Amino acid sequence: MIHRREEAAVAGRLEGKNTLITGAGSGLGRATALRFAREGARVACADLDPDAARSVAEEIGPAALALTADVTSLRDTEEMTRRAIAEFGHLDAVFANAGVAGTGTAADVTEEYWDRVIGINLKGVWLTGRAVLPHMVERGEGVIINQASMGGLVGIPGIFPYTAAKGGVIAMTRQMAVEYGPSGVRVNAICPGTIFTPLVARSRAERGASGADDAEANAAAARRFPLRRLGEVDDVASLALYLASDEANWVSGGIYPVDGGRAAM
Repeated sequence: MIHRREEAAVAGRLEGKNTLITGAGSGLGRATALRFAREGARVACADLDPDAARSVAEEIGPAALALTADVTSLRDTEEMTRRAIAEFGHLDAVFANAGVAGTGTAADVTEEYWDRVIGINLKGVWLTGRAVLPHMVERGEGVIINQASMGGLVGIPGIFPYTAAKGGVIAMTRQMAVEYGPSGVRVNAICPGTIFTPLVARSRAERGASGADDAEANAAAARRFPLRRLGEVDDVASLALYLASDEANWVSGGIYPVDGGRAAM
């Protein structure tokens, strides 16, 4: 006879779960898609780049679906959600992860650039939730994980529009958790510190900083974190896995730094 704890370990922590991840073609989204799949989930991999979405879905195999979506478009996010539900039958968890870098200060960022960063990093998270919430409310259960940032918790020079958007995601997460908790929907946010994804590399390049392969710059950056190392994509994927799983079934409205202790300083 197999004990329940052993059975759960064998089955996988997301066994039988249907999930959707935006920005799944690279970085944190890709790592999380692969992790969810390893833990038994079916994964709808959505990305603005159709080749990137197809690549990660092919890496996962039959349990994955590749979708192309612009998260700043209500039509796209609704179609993305419709297709995922049509393929899987329902959605248990959605990770609103798609985002872009956003450099500049309050005095020099252009209106056009501000609109783009806010549009993807804040509006895109809202539209993803907006598209999936009616489905989850009707089912009486569901999980939404919003990608925020350490920059939404503390001031970081040179990335003003990015931190503004991520601060909005944090506030929005709390609001959604309060409004939709009575319908059985859990909503949480993850706030990563520095992890050298393509997004962070682009941000560094825009600010004229050293690249991700600069060992001296990386060592200096690591010293700013109490744990004295930079993050890795699996650090975020592991938390997303927990929040999407039944292990977190009484966890909602949480804002979770994954930053080596930086936000505590």
